[in-house]
This record gives sequence, structure tokens and C-alpha cells, in this order.
Amino acid sequence: MKRFPRTKFAAVVAGAASIALITTGCSAGTDSGTSAGGDVTLTVATFNEFGYEDLFAKYEEANPNVTIKHKKAATSNEARDNLTTRLAAGSGLSDIEAIEVDWLPELLQYSDQFIDLASTDVDGRWLDWKEKAATDADGRLIGYGTDIGPEAVCYRADLFEAAGLPTDRAAVADMLGTSWDSYYAAGEKFVSAGTNVPWFDSAGATWQGVVNQIPNAYEKEDGSIIATENPEVRKAYDSVLDASSTLSARLSQWSDDWTASFQNDGFATMLCPGWMLGVISGNADGVAGWDIADTFPGGGGNWGGSYLTVPNQSKNQEEAQKLAAWLTAPEQQLSAFASKGTFPSQIDALASDELLGATNEFFNNAPTGEILANRAAAVDVTPFKGAKYFAINDAMQQAITRVEDGLMSADESWAQFENDVNALG
Repeated sequence: MKRFPRTKFAAVVAGAASIALITTGCSAGTDSGTSAGGDVTLTVATFNEFGYEDLFAKYEEANPNVTIKHKKAATSNEARDNLTTRLAAGSGLSDIEAIEVDWLPELLQYSDQFIDLASTDVDGRWLDWKEKAATDADGRLIGYGTDIGPEAVCYRADLFEAAGLPTDRAAVADMLGTSWDSYYAAGEKFVSAGTNVPWFDSAGATWQGVVNQIPNAYEKEDGSIIATENPEVRKAYDSVLDASSTLSARLSQWSDDWTASFQNDGFATMLCPGWMLGVISGNADGVAGWDIADTFPGGGGNWGGSYLTVPNQSKNQEEAQKLAAWLTAPEQQLSAFASKGTFPSQIDALASDELLGATNEFFNNAPTGEILANRAAAVDVTPFKGAKYFAINDAMQQAITRVEDGLMSADESWAQFENDVNALG
């Protein structure tokens, strides 16, 4: 098993992601909105799968005065829309709001709308880059880090066997290789075997793996937009859509059809950040054959990772901060990983034998702790994500989807993408 001392692991995983700081700041409110020792109801808004359901029950048991109401959005986009709408309205936000790394930079422009979570109790808790990403120019920490998203490739070993391909994890990793060309070539072998099953779920999902390997895909560090003139972006766009034409199931992630496809052999492989393990096992409940290979096209990649924030709107700020701190402590991050595969960002959790020795029964007892630790160590690009990153990437996802849905040619949809980006100003 590949092991990482704390300092070594922090150094190698630090390449997993980087967020630019776009800042305005002022002092945070401190009124908790509850009397000391009184009963309090805390609302917590998350999305996708954070692995918190059992943890909420555990926290309530240890804190009888606290009741937790969980509001779980189906997608990151839905959660972002809710947050930005209610932030602008000045009311309606939960006591704790989860935010995703791709839309963190735009929220840092309004960091004065969130309380400062900095505390000596959590000093040094997270990987440096994880904490820095949520810290504004005035040194205010607006989010406690939850997970990071090192990526592997998840695959259906039973479908591979039916196509005459290797099924053993090590042999599959060799076949998939470490480049996008080798991943697509393996897909061509699979589909040519006549299984009538697509290779991957969608071009949009594949794009997420590709774009997170481009250092400056959409913006320069000074905030200037380069998305439509960046040759790396256009080349990657064409490459993904070219592969999609023969390999994609054309199932937009989080759609009803995509969710249902896990029960009817919808596709053979998918790019797999740690948090996706819980999504797959939940949607594919009762389906045998899923496994995970210790490799990733392009070498390494980080997709996603989130934070817990406490908006100024919260009437229970003190209790909310306590819960957010508890949920992101090492024991709870390890519990969330065991539940849903959300890979920890907390230094003590990353160095633990519990993490590095973890296996996942659903994925054929794969050593997921070791595999994801290796995948985190393989990341060597820290993509810049500025205030417009989320909006531009959303426009790109729409461009790719238009082509997959047959609504436009690749060139026509690229032209629409250019118009959409220019409209952002």
C-alpha cells in the first residue's frame, strides 16, 4: 500500500485544485440568535451526496437541544441558484450553506455576507490550498472545507468481460492508460465488440475531467476572459465531441434518464471523483459489477470539493459554526468518506490508517482509500478559477449538450458559446 506521511501527502495533494481570491471584506456578525443552552433548530443546505445523514443523527444525540433540518438539492447548479437568489433577497438562506469549489470565487466577491469562521480551534485543520481558497483578502475564512475530488475511472467489470476486455483492476488500468487518447481507444475496442452499450455517460461529464487539467482555461489571473480565444479550450472541445460521436450514451448527469441508466447497463465507464462513489452505489443499488481503476486520462485530475459556510442571515450563527466545525473534523470526514466516498481535505484524516486502508464493498471491495490517495498524488495541475469560471463553464456545458442532443453542429454551438461568453461582459 502506498503511504503518505502528513507533510508528504499535503505537498502532493496540493496540486489538486486552486482558487483565485476575489475579495471584498468587512467584519462579520456574531449574534447567534439563540440564548445560551436554549433549544435551536439548524437548517443545513447541501447538494448531491455529502454523507451527512447519519452524522446529523449523531450530532443531535450528543446535543439534545439541537434539531437539524436537512435541505438537499439534487444538483450543484440548483443549490447555487437558490443561494444566489436568497443572498440577493437578503433572507431565506439556511444556517449552513454548502458551496461548491467552482462557484466559490464568485461568492468571495460578497464575503462580507458570510461570517468569519476563523478560529484557533481549526487552525491547521485543512490542506493549505483548501483553506486559502476560502479566505478573503482581509484574512476572513468564509468556509470550512469538506472534501476534495481526486479522480479515478469507475467501470463495469461484467460488461468488460462480455466484451472480451480485461476485468482485473491493474489490467484495466493498463488498458485505459494515462492519456485521453488511450482512454478513447479502449472505448473503441469496447463498442466494437458489439455489446450495444456506450463507453461513457456524456460528453459533458468527460469535459469536466479535461478542463480541470488546463491551467488557465477560461480566465487569466488578472480576471481577463480568454475562453473563446484559448486554443487549448477549442482543441479539447473538438476532441471531446469527436469521442462522443461513437462513445457517449448522451445522458446529461443528474437527469432522470441518467439516474435510471444505472439500472439498465447505460454505460461501461465514467470519470469518478471520490464523491461520485456514493452517487453510483445509490443509483446502481442491486447492480453487480462496478469496480474502480487506479488511473485517470491525462495523468490526474481533481473534480469538485465543497465548503460549509454560515451566512450572516443565519439567526443561529454560533450553533451553526459549531456544527460546521464538527462536520469537518477528521472523525466526521472519515465517516462521510466511508458513507459516500467524499475524500477528506482534513490533514489528520488524510494521514490516517482508516482512510488509507479503506475498502468499498459495492466496488468489488476495491481499496478506495489507497486508490484515491494515489489519484490525489497524481494531480499536477492547479487550474485557475476566477469569478466568471462557473458561468463560463456552464455556457460550455450547454454548448456541448446542444451538440450531443443534435440541436447544432460543433461549429454552430461554439459560435453560440462565444456569444454567451461575450454577454458576460
